Amino acid sequence: MSNESVKSFSSLETPGYVGFANLPNQVHRKSVKKGFEFTLMVVGESGLGKSTLVNALFLTDLYPERLVPDAVEKMKQTVKLEPSTVEIEERGVKLRLTVVDTPGYGDAIDNTDSFSEIIRYIDEQFERFLRDESGLNRKNIMDNRIHCCFYFISPFGHGLKPLDIEFMKQLHNKVNIVPVIAKADVLTKKEMQKLKKKVLDEIAENGIRIYSLPECDSDEDEEYKEQVRQLKQAVPFAVCGANTLLEVRGRKVRGRLYPWGVVEVENPEHCDFIKLRTMLITHMQDLQEITQQVHYENYRSERLAKGVPPPKRNTIIEDKSGAVGEKDRILQEKEAELKRMQEMIAAMQAKMQQTQ
Repeated sequence: MSNESVKSFSSLETPGYVGFANLPNQVHRKSVKKGFEFTLMVVGESGLGKSTLVNALFLTDLYPERLVPDAVEKMKQTVKLEPSTVEIEERGVKLRLTVVDTPGYGDAIDNTDSFSEIIRYIDEQFERFLRDESGLNRKNIMDNRIHCCFYFISPFGHGLKPLDIEFMKQLHNKVNIVPVIAKADVLTKKEMQKLKKKVLDEIAENGIRIYSLPECDSDEDEEYKEQVRQLKQAVPFAVCGANTLLEVRGRKVRGRLYPWGVVEVENPEHCDFIKLRTMLITHMQDLQEITQQVHYENYRSERLAKGVPPPKRNTIIEDKSGAVGEKDRILQEKEAELKRMQEMIAAMQAKMQQTQ
């Protein structure tokens, strides 16, 4: 190595500095290059503005060809789940956003079975992820697990309906639930505060666990601590959505025009839209971590306790000479290894039962 190259390296060095302080920058570059994934579920009765709110949140049109069913079709309609995926890029950062809508939820006369299809869908995504994790190709696993569920509450009642309570009780162990009071512009501020308190009281009375913002570390700056405090106070978020741009005092705003004035969607004095978006964007990583470390691990533990069948593989086809290819041989070895692990787990469970 020449003297010049030695000088160029040594000139970068600082006494007492190793360089691993640069590691976060490496993680940042790698994450930006790979992109991010997030799956949001929206649940609530028809007409509460779910689609409008989601489009306003991410400034995109997720449902360009959606047909709105009439009253007769709604009577016959059952709950179905419609995932829509869109790639969003902002300042070089890519987000693969999947929004799972639930048309037909709560629209029937008898809604006792409304949430069973939703529970089945959430479990299916857990099962698919578990199967992919147990496979050979674990590098390119697509994460379609539900990271957050916006549950829309009608502003026209006096708190939560029995269906709202039952839904949240059934799903709070499977997904991060964020309660959202829809159409906030139909209530006065005083009425909205009263409704928020009523909803929170009923959630506490029924032992429902909704998504709770994490506590701030002591070394966080005061501005961030104040932001988190305001977000916690805003739960449940009272929102109204709009995708129409209106001109108010010489500036363009998203809002709704009424005879008595304009409701500005992005004005914190008018509704909690900005707070809901801030909560979702600033705590997206936390929502994913809770999904992985709590909800998915609970599901995985239950499945392993029951004994997971080996992942389905394509039938191994021998060539004319009867020799099995290298890939097929590896597949056979992996499946045999999985079978041995399941037998070990079963034996351990049997021993534990005998000792009890």
